[in-house]
Amino acid sequence: MDSEVLAAVRAADGAAFAGLAERHRRELRVHCYRMVGSFDDAEDLVQEALLRAWRYRGSFQGRSAFRAWLYRIATNVCLDFLERHPRQPTPGESGRPAEVGWLQPFPDGLLEPVAAREAEPEAVVVATETIELACVVAIQHLPPRQRAVLILRDMLGWPAAETAALLGMSVAAVKSALQRARPVLREHLPERRAGRVAATPLAGRERELLRRFVRAHERADTAALAELLSEDVRLSMPPLPYCFTGRAKVVAFVQNALGSGSPLHRGQWRGVPAAANRQPAMAGYIRLPGEAAYQPQVLNVLRIEDGEITEIVAFEPRVFGAFGLPATLP
Repeated sequence: MDSEVLAAVRAADGAAFAGLAERHRRELRVHCYRMVGSFDDAEDLVQEALLRAWRYRGSFQGRSAFRAWLYRIATNVCLDFLERHPRQPTPGESGRPAEVGWLQPFPDGLLEPVAAREAEPEAVVVATETIELACVVAIQHLPPRQRAVLILRDMLGWPAAETAALLGMSVAAVKSALQRARPVLREHLPERRAGRVAATPLAGRERELLRRFVRAHERADTAALAELLSEDVRLSMPPLPYCFTGRAKVVAFVQNALGSGSPLHRGQWRGVPAAANRQPAMAGYIRLPGEAAYQPQVLNVLRIEDGEITEIVAFEPRVFGAFGLPATLP
């Protein structure tokens, strides 16, 4: 691989170089997404990284792996972006978790295959716990450089020396940054319940619960929905600054949103199962009176533990395109 890259660089063969770099787009997109928490931004940043790689191709001398060289470029692109666009989670009121208003879901269909570290180009599965929305949110609480260190060391498994070289830091500085980052990450991650399903994407229990959620949503059956929720369930709606914690408050919000005073009250719903961030999801479409087709309304991403829905993150329908979801349903 590295000899092919060197040959493409020396020959100034743009097509050959692009083809070799393109093999890493998927994993670099995931890396950028973890860094910035937004799928749209990650798409732009990975494209910028690949363009920058060609622009500065002469800096690749073959002394390090081509993959590591691309990660260095992508990480610096993300750090530059975060310096130009600094943003902090909005503190929640009354002890509520902070809100990450720029958060977007990541389509499961784009999570694999990604290149294995030791055996390119074999495919490996992106670990569930490193891509779940709760983890991505927790990462956004870290300063950018600490964020990069934690992702490279704990999520990608890079050695301290290689991480230090990539970031232009000393090994001691990398270890120090990691020691500071880990407690912050743990502080902002939800407490895990023993019965959490995380072995495989959309395991059997999750599929069944998603089916029941879709059915309750299509029928606007708040009683059936309430049966699926944990007592301390949380509903958030980035980028809107709304958050509801507790089964009673979530059900009350849904009743209000679908009640007689809502423009959605007389609408008919259809739900399409989906998957985001290794979590079950549902794309909700609604057909209002007088309309011929069902229009996209919401993408609900669920966190499931102990056979209950413990969190719902509701995203605006503009994310449907990234999931390959239809613009309308007949």
